[in-house]
Amino acid sequence: MMNGLPVTIPSPLSILESMAEPVFVQDSDLRWVYANAACGRLLSCPPDTLLGQSGLTIFADSSLTRLEKTAHQVLNTQRGTEQEATFQDQQGTMRTVSVSISPLRDRDGLTFLVYALRDVTHRTQAEQRLQQQARRERLLGTIAKHLLQSLNPEHLLDRSMEELRRFLNTDRVLFYSLRPRREGVTAEAVIAGLPTLRGQRMENACFAPQDLELYFQGNIHVAHDIRVSDLAPEQRSQLDALQVKAHLVIPVVRDDILWGLICVHHCRQVRTWQPWEVEALQDVATQISSAIAQADLYEQVRQLNTELEMQVQQRTNQLQQALDFEATLKRITDRVRDSLDETQILQTAVQELTRALGAKGSNTALYDLEQGTSTIYYEYNDSLPSYQGRVAQMEAFPEVYHQLLDGQYFQFCSKEPNPVRGHVAMLACPILDDRGVLGDLWLINGKDYGFDEQEIRLVQQVANQCAIAIRQARLYQAAQSQVKELERINQLKDDFLSTVSHELRTPVTSMRVALQLLGVTLNQEFDLNTELQKTKAEQNRIARYYSVLREECEREISLINDLLDLQRLDGGNHPINPQRIDVKSWLTGIVNSFQERAHSRDQQLSLDIADALPMLVSDQPSLERIFAELLNNACKYTPPGEHICLTVDAPADDAMRFCVANRGVEIPPAELPRIFDKFYRVPSADPWKQGGTGLGLALVQKLLWHLGGEIVATSDRQETRFTVTVPMTLTYR
Repeated sequence: MMNGLPVTIPSPLSILESMAEPVFVQDSDLRWVYANAACGRLLSCPPDTLLGQSGLTIFADSSLTRLEKTAHQVLNTQRGTEQEATFQDQQGTMRTVSVSISPLRDRDGLTFLVYALRDVTHRTQAEQRLQQQARRERLLGTIAKHLLQSLNPEHLLDRSMEELRRFLNTDRVLFYSLRPRREGVTAEAVIAGLPTLRGQRMENACFAPQDLELYFQGNIHVAHDIRVSDLAPEQRSQLDALQVKAHLVIPVVRDDILWGLICVHHCRQVRTWQPWEVEALQDVATQISSAIAQADLYEQVRQLNTELEMQVQQRTNQLQQALDFEATLKRITDRVRDSLDETQILQTAVQELTRALGAKGSNTALYDLEQGTSTIYYEYNDSLPSYQGRVAQMEAFPEVYHQLLDGQYFQFCSKEPNPVRGHVAMLACPILDDRGVLGDLWLINGKDYGFDEQEIRLVQQVANQCAIAIRQARLYQAAQSQVKELERINQLKDDFLSTVSHELRTPVTSMRVALQLLGVTLNQEFDLNTELQKTKAEQNRIARYYSVLREECEREISLINDLLDLQRLDGGNHPINPQRIDVKSWLTGIVNSFQERAHSRDQQLSLDIADALPMLVSDQPSLERIFAELLNNACKYTPPGEHICLTVDAPADDAMRFCVANRGVEIPPAELPRIFDKFYRVPSADPWKQGGTGLGLALVQKLLWHLGGEIVATSDRQETRFTVTVPMTLTYR
């Protein structure tokens, strides 16, 4: 609905109903005027119930303001954009969607906003899980490195506490030792501005004595807000004295011995500790307990030094392999996610995987589930025969494709030698996402090779990233097709307006000539000129009919000319001829031509030009059209007895400013952003019911754009002002 009246859905939107992608449309006041069936399914409500709503309240508060601001920007700039937002479905689950906002103007000049929604919840959650896992693995890898680099417990703990503090982005992390002769804070990482607790015994701040048995059993203590936690009063008091708002306590237990506690203090504000953060801390506690035990064992049993060195070397190799695979995964992920070309995505994946794993070769295929085929689109190998372009019927190899279509990976060694490849070991992994299997990824190696868990995990992660990238590429191609179709429809609309305007110009011009001849004849027979000077109530029927014909003919000619002028301006065909202009003498002539009209309406029209204005170099016909239109509007809408003033000054050396102000009339704030739209006229603003095309201000804005200038409209306190700024010397667009 718009202003209480039904809104007709623009004809270009009729193609949206059959789209699988959720789409809804709002008018320029952000009221819902259309929602397709897919949108209703996504929002779990019938589309009809959405119509008439105002704003974007379906989205979460964190997204609402940002989306509405973006929507207004799209209305102002007429340029589409895309961003992510969240909303809560009927089951209470927060979902993430990618919102593409595009402007659409219908044949009446009304602007609509088209919102295309794409559910990216699973992708966002997967990315978050991958990021969390990557952060967790980096933390464990870093602490493991410290473990390998030092067998000194104090040094190891200091480094570990600092890594934990950075990982959690918190204020203090300390290790409270419970070992005999070492009880107290033995390691600490704290931000500047907080006191250090190193060397202190402060069990009340870390634990209550009766809690030791619980910690010994592996229990942890999580306090999101110490004010409402189950801490003992003295414990809460001591933590409050240390400015602690939230804290975590993780026990370090090894071989039925409680070595100590990892204590995390968050002093800035209360904090909700995430489960994955707690799990990471538990993993670190396990590593630290191992490190302490290892250090003690090293000190007690020096004769095992050789064996320990071998273990350390093996652990180093494993960690290095994990780091190398992590770097490979990041490199592949960055490359495939930056590409919107399916071939490039697949090519990158097989090349990088083959090199990283030292395989003999690899290939990747995409599925056509309707046809039941698998086509190898890209392969990479140095010595194996090429299978690129090969199409396989899935039903011919059910033992292979049933597992892949179920999302399962597998590896095997050929029992019988392949006629071309011979005996080889192969790893097959599906390329899939939450919407199904898109294809597969194969690694080929020697017959005695077995892919280990890390290698398989790397291949799976790469396949998942390929699935996300391929899905993005396909969505992008679909979006591009939609954009091209919208552009084609818009061009058809412009061509139609241009053609109709050209076709109407000749008959309407002939009508004007015929009316002029009719006027001469009627004047000779009925003294038409005398009748036309009377009021409409006093005129005879012939004069009234003739007056209506002449006014409507002139209005149609004005509309056609304005449409053609706008078409030329949009096409860049408007002629520009710069010349030197004496502003004072030129504007005086224009204002004088409107004096009689203003006087007949009991209006005062004045011109105020600043002294010593420089010469203006611009296109005089365009400027005359601009100010004639502005003065015409001022005379048309200014009530009797009010004042119209045109002022001119030069606030800067490179620009000249003109202001047309008329008192007694005010444009509502809600209408100001739309007054430069084509065919738009402010409701109830024409006291004499003179009508108009609604194209005048649109032409003014376009002309000024071609002259390198701009126009700004303001209206308050019963005064409306149009401020025009043009460069002192014409600059071409």
